[in-house]
Amino acid sequence: MDSITLAPAADAPEIKAKPEEAEPRRTLASMPVESHLAMPIQSLTRFDRSTRRKPINNAPNWWTFFSRLITFGGGLALTAYGAYEMYGVINVGAITVLKWLLLVLFVINFSWIALSFCASVAGAMWLLTEGRRKPPPVSPLKARTAIVMPIYNETPARVCSAIQAMIEEVHETGQGEHFDWFLLSDTTNPDIWIEEERQFVELRRRLGDKGRVYYRHRPKNTARKTGNIADFVTRWGGSYDHMLVLDADSLLAADTILRLTEAMEKDPDAAIIQSPPLIINRNTLLARLHQFAARFQGPIVSAGLQTWSGVNGNYWGHNAIIRMKAFADHCGLPDLRGRPPFGGHIMSHDFIEAALLRRAGYSVYMLPALTGSYEESPPSLIDLALRDRRWCQGNLQHIRIILSKGFTFATRQHIAAGIFSYLASPFWLAQLLVGLVLVLQSTYIRPEYFTDQVTLLPAWPVFDAERALWLFGVTMAVLLAPKLFGMVVAIAMARVRRESGGAIGIFFSTILEVILSSLYAPIMMLIQTGSVLRILSGRDAGWNPQRRDDGSIPFRDIFRRHFWHMVLGFLTLIAAFLIAPSLAAWMSPTIAGLIFAIVLSWASGLAAIGLALKAMGLLRTPEETRPPSVARRAAQIFSEIREYDDPPSALRAIHGNPALRETHEHFLPEAPPHVRGRIDPYRAMAEAKLNDAHDLEEAVAWLKPAECNVLLHDRALIDVLARLPARAEANAA
Repeated sequence: MDSITLAPAADAPEIKAKPEEAEPRRTLASMPVESHLAMPIQSLTRFDRSTRRKPINNAPNWWTFFSRLITFGGGLALTAYGAYEMYGVINVGAITVLKWLLLVLFVINFSWIALSFCASVAGAMWLLTEGRRKPPPVSPLKARTAIVMPIYNETPARVCSAIQAMIEEVHETGQGEHFDWFLLSDTTNPDIWIEEERQFVELRRRLGDKGRVYYRHRPKNTARKTGNIADFVTRWGGSYDHMLVLDADSLLAADTILRLTEAMEKDPDAAIIQSPPLIINRNTLLARLHQFAARFQGPIVSAGLQTWSGVNGNYWGHNAIIRMKAFADHCGLPDLRGRPPFGGHIMSHDFIEAALLRRAGYSVYMLPALTGSYEESPPSLIDLALRDRRWCQGNLQHIRIILSKGFTFATRQHIAAGIFSYLASPFWLAQLLVGLVLVLQSTYIRPEYFTDQVTLLPAWPVFDAERALWLFGVTMAVLLAPKLFGMVVAIAMARVRRESGGAIGIFFSTILEVILSSLYAPIMMLIQTGSVLRILSGRDAGWNPQRRDDGSIPFRDIFRRHFWHMVLGFLTLIAAFLIAPSLAAWMSPTIAGLIFAIVLSWASGLAAIGLALKAMGLLRTPEETRPPSVARRAAQIFSEIREYDDPPSALRAIHGNPALRETHEHFLPEAPPHVRGRIDPYRAMAEAKLNDAHDLEEAVAWLKPAECNVLLHDRALIDVLARLPARAEANAA
């Protein structure tokens, strides 16, 4: 812990040792020399079409035309058929206002799953034909690429393990000189921040000359991830042709990194090329469900999305390569007028960045057959809900942006799909409630045959039961078909089939995933509906750091979160039984999911259940049977370097380790000039508490996190901290 040395890294200026040191150490700056790029703020209300660049490659893509015909033509035809059948269901007797409302809600919801079904058909066809072709070897690269990983209060050892594993694997290809690696920290926890610096120094030492890796910490995380990336682009982007953006949980195989870079070099029209990430390293029940679904259904969805999108693709914010100059020229995002949740900075920035680049005439697309791109997922239902709440706000914020000037139809479709992915939950809930009211009305409310209005039939809700049953079966088939397609495609691929437990293992795993997902679906429907209502009422979601591993949550928190879900489940069960036992049977998946919401949420975060299923050969993926080499290496490094479950106190670390303190001061930017009359209250409080403290322990006890952050950015205050005696020394004196 006491030894802090920095290994040489190319292009990093040397920082000279202090004259009073008897044995000067060679230390290096944490970032290379700045190379600025302008990043002008873009207008969402004005766009001059004459400024749009002309594509170099105008060759037609027949797969795109064919896929759009299947996706939108087939989706429209299937929706029309569903609407016709639903009209036949309700067109028995008089059609009341509630019946019309049920029809409208059904058409809205059915159109969503019809489009998904048809896109999955196109995706499965592409995977079974074009997707099975073996790619040629990677050509020698020419350009310089920055690989950037924004981090926010993550586990430093985990992040550095992933970066080291990727650097080593790329270095082994012989093309490592084309890449520089950056950890871009927006961390607000001072303890984690100092541990990041310590781990970064050790990372450089371990790597030696294998790769150039850098670290930058922002004093204020303005505009969150968007601002983090923009800060890098404007200050260092001029040195690089491309930027490959990672998330804190990303892992990319070397071949994937090289192929993304090669594809960008060969296509001058491309501004973003996305890789489809798979979920790995998951052990809890819910995370393993998502891991299995992403591995088998995910490629179908990705291929379907890419085939109809063509060059009008979308961006998911990570595991994608970006043309640096194009991004700087066209992706400066404006703040929206007003306060959050609909005003302020754009939260789901990735969709809008893709839209702006398409508006400018660049291509945005995915390589759906590219493997070796990995990420992780939340470990429990409550963790998923917290992340989903933020995504919900970001997508609903796009309601203000979807009609922006110059956006292409396809990118508007992507934005609309993101919005509706969250509005779908309240629409499904509304359809369920309207259906229940109609059935309740037909069972318990006496029809009024003689009213003031002249009618041939009483206003009495009657349905075609046989047709309704048929339509329910069609809806379930359309909803579950993508899972079936994923199973069929996986079984058709020999290696995937063999490494996933064989055809029988894949079949039973798919059945289990369908059953458990059906139980979790009504809980998520209510959670998302609540999120939508809270956002529409003006409540901001904020931005909390994500938990990566531990899915255990205190049972009292689970009970409090899901108590009303359970109550609603019992009320729905009672109402359904009072109407008809057959209705209760028909609604049993929804009712069971709600009644057992507390148990299901508790089980979702248990690694014991997930590992037991793994031992039984269920929910197995090829990446578990044969883990990617980059994932194995990252896990090995993490097990070797992890020292703390929680990072030590930043103040104690800086105080007790002079080498770490010196390194930290080297990494700090030059302090801005003092403005007379402008007093930072946090700095004033930190200085007062330091001056009043008799020893280190008092300073640690008194200083609040915000004051610690200010202290650790101020060399003068750090010097005051360093001169405080430890408690043992104070007592001895």
